[in-house]
Amino acid sequence: MGIPLDEAALVALFLQILFYAGVFFTLYWLTLFILLKKTGILRQLLIPVGTLLLLIATAHLIVDFVRALEAFVFKVNTLGADAYYSNLGSPLALASLALYVTQTAIADGVVVWRCYVLHNRSLIIAILGCIVMLTYGTSGYYVVWSFSRIHPLRNTYTSIIIFYTLTMLISVTCTILIAWRIYRPRRFIPEGLAAFLPVFIVVIESGALYTTSVFALLIATLVGSNAQYIMLAIISPIVGITFCLIILQVHFHVGGSLPSEQPSRPRGVIAGLLRERGVRSTNFNNRTITVHITEETEIAQSDMMHGKNSRLDLEDVFQV
Repeated sequence: MGIPLDEAALVALFLQILFYAGVFFTLYWLTLFILLKKTGILRQLLIPVGTLLLLIATAHLIVDFVRALEAFVFKVNTLGADAYYSNLGSPLALASLALYVTQTAIADGVVVWRCYVLHNRSLIIAILGCIVMLTYGTSGYYVVWSFSRIHPLRNTYTSIIIFYTLTMLISVTCTILIAWRIYRPRRFIPEGLAAFLPVFIVVIESGALYTTSVFALLIATLVGSNAQYIMLAIISPIVGITFCLIILQVHFHVGGSLPSEQPSRPRGVIAGLLRERGVRSTNFNNRTITVHITEETEIAQSDMMHGKNSRLDLEDVFQV
């Protein structure tokens, strides 16, 4: 037996408040604190985008809260909660859906831009990303327009499926491309599982949370479960959470640099140890270190020959 519509609405509102106030709001202020110390594009673009996502999520939460008041308090005796939430053509329901489509498009645009910059400003990535975003954006706003009519059009359901599928496709594709960009210069470094760990971190922080949520929303929609309204509500703060995690991940260099890009501290420690040892030990260690540095240098040079930057910094990822 599926969850009733009125119960699904209450659970959705509770989880939306939890994700918004407990996670997104906190991550936003941490991200803002980091970006205020930056200059150039980091302050001119990322702060307005992050603030816009927060404002949209706030507006989405307010709209859903007002809808809950109308369904369970003001119109509970005249209309009923089930009938109220079944009316997808009401102004508040349309506003909630339009806010979701807008927020998704903005966040996906940032992800596509990040992937575009990391891959040496590839026009193929930019063009394909824009085509997919334009397609699902059109589908999303078409659904809003269709629900605003007295009788929604027949292909509205198809447009909903197209929207969910394409936004999930962008998230999965960009996450894989970003992970590959970070893994590629490491694949010949003999460091075992440590070389793969940053890739997994990028996948988890940048895309897995949002992709899993959209996938659950898609499945719930296909089977006709009211759980789709729960997922639709919590995805709004999850979009902002994913955006903040991308910035925090790059700022703290999670999976963003090669071992050869951290020469100062390791070399200083090794040099100190070598000075404390005898001549025989020094020669042996120098031989080992020389081979290791040569291997990493060749990889870095190979990466540069293909036009790629080996170090992924916050300025590099979001530069204009």
